[in-house]
Amino acid sequence: MDDKIKIMSEEKISKALLKFGIPAIIGMVITAIYNFVDSIFVGGLGTSAMGAASVAFPILMMIAGLGLTMGNGAASYISRLLGEGNLEKANNTASISVVGTLILGILVIIPSLYFIDPLLRALGATETIMPYAKAYSIIFISGSIFNIINITMVNILRAEGSAAFSMYSLLIGAGLNIVLDPIFIYGFEFGIRGAAIATVISQIVTTTIIIIYFSSKNSIVKISFLHVNFSKEILFEVLKIGIPNLIFQILSSVSMSLINSGAASYGDAEVAAMGIVNRTFAIGSYVIFGFSKGFQPIAGYNYGAKNYIRLKESVSISLKWSTIFCLVVAASQIVFAKPIIDIFSNDSRVLDIGARALTAYSIMFPTFGIQMIYMALFLSLGKAREGTLLSLGRQGIFLIPIILILPSIIGLDGILFAQAIADLLSTIVTLVLGIKINRELNNMEEEAKVV
Repeated sequence: MDDKIKIMSEEKISKALLKFGIPAIIGMVITAIYNFVDSIFVGGLGTSAMGAASVAFPILMMIAGLGLTMGNGAASYISRLLGEGNLEKANNTASISVVGTLILGILVIIPSLYFIDPLLRALGATETIMPYAKAYSIIFISGSIFNIINITMVNILRAEGSAAFSMYSLLIGAGLNIVLDPIFIYGFEFGIRGAAIATVISQIVTTTIIIIYFSSKNSIVKISFLHVNFSKEILFEVLKIGIPNLIFQILSSVSMSLINSGAASYGDAEVAAMGIVNRTFAIGSYVIFGFSKGFQPIAGYNYGAKNYIRLKESVSISLKWSTIFCLVVAASQIVFAKPIIDIFSNDSRVLDIGARALTAYSIMFPTFGIQMIYMALFLSLGKAREGTLLSLGRQGIFLIPIILILPSIIGLDGILFAQAIADLLSTIVTLVLGIKINRELNNMEEEAKVV
């Protein structure tokens, strides 16, 4: 039995979650660090440049959504297939997903570049921010095919239990980005273009490393054009889980663009402040995203193997750990809000708004782990309807109407507190669905005992 399979099937749940969760967390945090580091270096170029990074952030999330569409969908199905012992179909699923990602990427990148001006205006670019946003986005979008492919392949690595390698590959890319950012931005005097160039080069390096790994004997799942067979069954299994992830990213991008647009009516400082808060908030959020990625293959594998006791234990421990983490992060962000924002900008207006926004965002963050673990659980079990509902809820059904309505009633505070209100409503829905799935798992366990 492969060591990775043994961890998912036999290792103590707490240890298995740490072995898969920590590398996945580091991998996701590295993704946030790309944006965090860019913001720090770009911040030295002025408030308008910082605003440009804020405007471009929803594009980054949308691009990531393409990789998650095929990557998360494939990961969910692959972990269940490995639980069933069907390696051939797992190889087929992985290969189809990578090719599908490449096709999706090309279909989105070309029109995005063609309509770059109206796209950036829709995302909240003011006249002073536009030159910086366009300079950054053209380069970033052009090279984003590597980012999309990386996200897909990293999810496949996690599904087969190679979370540690996925972490190392991303860590190398992030380290390179940190080194290249100041060189291209200030050393070569490329300005904000330098941040985009540094990011693209780093992502190319990561892509190369992961492809080499999949070509080696170390990977369980193999990616090859020889395994590409566009089966309706596989496409359905991948897309029914992948589409909720895409919807989540699309809605996140839409809500973020609405926040930027609303903030833009007050000025560049407001746009810059909200961008800083989103990028800062992303680090804590990405830790939970990463942990949920480590939890997902364990849940999917044991569900496929009908080991409901291990599945329920993994859910219980994950909920407890993620909630404790979110409580600590929320408290830290509230207490140290101003020092955190001060890292990015010395503009007093940016500092004041950013600190208020970070505090507001943190109010409901203690429930974020509950939302994400249950969403990951539904997706790993192949329950697309519930997973889609949770994806739609937090960033769409609740957040978008709140952003559109609340600012007209209470002004800028409506933008600052919109996410907290949306999280409250989303948590209620999550708890209702959580009670339902817990009952289902209890029933399945009882039926398995009878058989």
